[in-house]
Amino acid sequence: MNSVIRCNWANSDQRMLQYHDDEWGIPQHNDQKLFEMLTLEGAQAGLSWATILSRRESYRKAFKDFNVNLISKFTNEDIERLMKNKSIIRNQLKIKSTISNANAFIEVQKEFHSFDNYIWSFTNKKTIINNFNKLNEVPAETILSNKISKDLKKKGFTFVGPTITYAFMQSIGMVDDHLSYCFCKK
Repeated sequence: MNSVIRCNWANSDQRMLQYHDDEWGIPQHNDQKLFEMLTLEGAQAGLSWATILSRRESYRKAFKDFNVNLISKFTNEDIERLMKNKSIIRNQLKIKSTISNANAFIEVQKEFHSFDNYIWSFTNKKTIINNFNKLNEVPAETILSNKISKDLKKKGFTFVGPTITYAFMQSIGMVDDHLSYCFCKK
């Protein structure tokens, strides 16, 4: 039997495997999906990606399927409700960040006609393809993630430091960091 060889971080469980095979490093241009990934990467800060993936469906329910127009209208009552929701990460700063980021996201959409136009302009709408052989070669942040992070912060986004931004870039396929031996490598 021929076994599929993939990045070793993906083999920890079925959810990680599916995320690796079907999403990570694949170019994403849907604004709602881009906001979802920006939110989930921010929620991950200080935690494992597996923890966030296991709560992804709960995040979709709690945050109205990542509809920025609905999230931007969340009130203090919504924050209190979310702080009681045991199926998401109950960190008030991260919850408030999602709401404020929804507002910043809407402003970017107005300015650039879509968040997709804005975020992908940093790479001229092309994926940066890296060629790493080992997981420890993959950087946590880059010059470009620092630049994007600073620009996002100028536009009012929070929980978008250079490391979170780089993880976001990987998740939406702006960067392909599949290891050289992975079957997903372009």
